[in-house]
Amino acid sequence: MNSFSRQRRLTAAALTSLAVAVTATACSTGSGSGAAKDAGSGTYTVWDPYPQFDKGSGWGTLLDQCATKAGVTVKRTGFDTSDLGNKTLLAAQQGNSPDILIVDNPVVSTLAEAGVLTTTDENRLDTSKVDPNLLAAGQADGKTYGTPIGANTLALYYNKKVLKEAGVDISSVKDWQSLTAALAKVKAAGKKGITFSAIGTEEGTFQFLPWFWGSGAKLTELDSPQAVSALSLWKDWLKNGYAPNSVLNNTQTTSWQQFASGDYAFGENGTWQLAAAKKAGLDYGVVPVPGANGGNAAAAVGGEFVTVPVQKDTGRYATSQKLATCLTSTDNLYNTDTTLSYVAPTQEVQAKQVAANTDLKPWVDAVKAAKGRTSDDLGTKYPKISEQMWKAVQSALSGSKSPKDALSAALSAVK
Repeated sequence: MNSFSRQRRLTAAALTSLAVAVTATACSTGSGSGAAKDAGSGTYTVWDPYPQFDKGSGWGTLLDQCATKAGVTVKRTGFDTSDLGNKTLLAAQQGNSPDILIVDNPVVSTLAEAGVLTTTDENRLDTSKVDPNLLAAGQADGKTYGTPIGANTLALYYNKKVLKEAGVDISSVKDWQSLTAALAKVKAAGKKGITFSAIGTEEGTFQFLPWFWGSGAKLTELDSPQAVSALSLWKDWLKNGYAPNSVLNNTQTTSWQQFASGDYAFGENGTWQLAAAKKAGLDYGVVPVPGANGGNAAAAVGGEFVTVPVQKDTGRYATSQKLATCLTSTDNLYNTDTTLSYVAPTQEVQAKQVAANTDLKPWVDAVKAAKGRTSDDLGTKYPKISEQMWKAVQSALSGSKSPKDALSAALSAVK
């Protein structure tokens, strides 16, 4: 049977998974809807999570250029990221999927399991130049369901003035022990240590994962000694006054605002704050999150995948492939990822980015060490694991449970 002619069944489980499989990065709110498509109309629909960009923006212009190159016109709708996955499932149920869907990478496996997306074997998208660790975020059961348009991740911003006043040399911060020692010096000097987001949402999980993975822990073993050590690290920082209790309610935006005040030595945040850092006038630097015993910890991959949803009219795929290929081509990725504050998914464009802006070097390094949240064949299991993880973090940091008990309860809930 031709793979495109299979009956696709959308499950309640997929809808439930999407309720928590939302991005950790912030986007403006947008809305829109798709209209029924006529295969002969020459109009192709594109849904993306970039409502902040209008038709006259660089992104809007690129879409029009790719459409012209493919000999069609594009009807584009920008949605809020948290809405896009559910709207996509509903559209698929109605037989009204967009031709091109650009979606947050943790959602890809959920949409794939629901039968919404075509594989790269089916849609002929070339992913040969994409860094394997980034491509893995869109893979499930040995199949690939799109190609990344770009990636972001987390690292540590640091305030050079605060560290200098505390007598801390950033080159000495190489692992958890040396980072904690630096925080102790900063506190002794009358300044504040580190801020991050530990809120009870996917953002909290997203921010905890570099420390979790940096300990050597696995998402399938939430209560391992390594996992407990990671949560204990955060708990001890709060206990010793190195991090504020407000991290329990901090989003990544409010955490950034704390760091931007100039009082904190470190702030865990992402590439999307680079423009804000420059605007704030901070004398700052960036280093990857350190692993427990040194090296760069694997932070979670953020960013979107360009995918081709299943269509009843399979004749549309050839043009959809042209549009997707144009959007992710080497010629276009540089400008697109600059606009989106993303690191490109290919080494060729990454090198071009760093040549143009040396501030991106630590971010390229962090992205190369990053890991997809749904990697390791977790797929649609990830959202449930993530929910229990952020609940464990909240329980431990609030003092209602020990790190060990909180993570043991999380594992039990997942099972």
